[in-house]
Amino acid sequence: MPIPSGSPALGRSLLRDDVYRRLRDAIVEGAFEPGEQLKDGDLAEWLGVSRTPVREALLRLAASGLVVAVPGRSTAVSTIDPRAVRDARDVIAAMHGLAVRETTGRLSAADIERMRDANRRFAASLAAGDISAALDADDELHMIPVAALGNSAVEAVLEQFGPLVRRAELSRFTGDGRPSVERHEQLIGFMAAGDVRGAESVTLDIWHSLTEDGAAEEALTQAS
Repeated sequence: MPIPSGSPALGRSLLRDDVYRRLRDAIVEGAFEPGEQLKDGDLAEWLGVSRTPVREALLRLAASGLVVAVPGRSTAVSTIDPRAVRDARDVIAAMHGLAVRETTGRLSAADIERMRDANRRFAASLAAGDISAALDADDELHMIPVAALGNSAVEAVLEQFGPLVRRAELSRFTGDGRPSVERHEQLIGFMAAGDVRGAESVTLDIWHSLTEDGAAEEALTQAS
């Protein structure tokens, strides 16, 4: 199992969540490829921690669908399963729809401006060909209503299933993102105007349109 180079070891007092995030990001960003075997000893050495938090992180990643664990045998990065990604996308869409429905008309002017700023950075990153930065800005935009809602159950669901969809987007994103920029502007406009129905409708459209836009379509429909 090749270990990514250039990543500094983490401190011995590292929290379990930090180990989980490092491994999750390595899988989502493609440092660990689909089908690659993950050995807890090698991962623990890379991160500079004991095997216990690594094993716990791998269990969490299995629950998210990013790794496949066979008890007593091996753990490997999962392949991109179109059905699993589609299912995760539908759950994520429902959670974001709920957040938008409950917060439209309640966001502060500062929140609305933060959403506009995130969309500007999303568009600029797409223009520069920096897909990772674009998706970071996209996440930031959509999480503003989620944070305003303050529903820990919604946040937990997004934390669990969001990375599965993000990996599919990153792996094959080659499409034109301009329609997404326009949908974001529509969403922000509806939320600023207090139009609950319009905001929820465009939110669901944004997430379900992943099956229509460029590489996201390929990631969701191409058999692994």
